[in-house]
Amino acid sequence: MILATLTLEDVSVGALKKVNLSVSEGEIVCVSGASGSGKSRLLRAVADLDPHEGRVALDGESQDSMPGHVWRRQVMMVPADSQWWFDDVGSHFGADADREVPEALGFGPDVMSWTVSRLSSGERQRLAILRGLYRNPRVLLLDEPTANLDDEMTQKVEGWLVSEIRARKLAVIWIAHDNSQIRRIAGRHYRIDGDSLELLDGNH
Repeated sequence: MILATLTLEDVSVGALKKVNLSVSEGEIVCVSGASGSGKSRLLRAVADLDPHEGRVALDGESQDSMPGHVWRRQVMMVPADSQWWFDDVGSHFGADADREVPEALGFGPDVMSWTVSRLSSGERQRLAILRGLYRNPRVLLLDEPTANLDDEMTQKVEGWLVSEIRARKLAVIWIAHDNSQIRRIAGRHYRIDGDSLELLDGNH
C-alpha cells in the first residue's frame, strides 16, 4: 500500500529558504521556532494561502495544478485565530451540526445552538479543529491548536486529536511551542533556525 504523502520541495516563503519536507499519512511532524520566525507563514504557503517559491504536492499532484479551494479541501489549515462569520455555531457546521460532539472537547450537547460571541478563544479553537475534521481533509495543518487551553484541557484535546489523526490517517504539520507536548505527539520535530528548517528529533 502506497501512503499518501505531502511533499515540500525547495519551498521559500518570507525569510525561510528552500524548505524540503515529506509527511506521510498518519504522521505528525511538529515545527517550532521563535515568535515571528515564519511558522504560520509556512503553513499558509502549504495551504495555498500565501505566495511562495518551490513546489508543494500531495501524492505527486502539485498545488498549482488545481484551484486553491480544491487544494484547501484536501489540505486543511486550522489557524491559531479561526474565522467565524455566522452568529451561531451550528451554521458553520451545516449538516454536520447534527453529529455528536466528542466528549473530549468539553462541550454540552447544546453547543451548536450557542452564539459565536459567547465562545472563549479556547472554545473557538476546539470547535475550529472539529469543523476542519468534519470536512474530511487528507492533510491537517495545525497552528498551535492547544495554545489557548489549560493543561487539563490540552491533554484531553491532544489525546482526542492524535487519535483522530491516526484513525483518519492524516498527514499533519503541527506548529507547537510546548516541548513536553512535542515529545508526546511528534514523529519528527523541526525548528526554524534563521532561514532554514532544522531537524531536532525524529526517525527520518
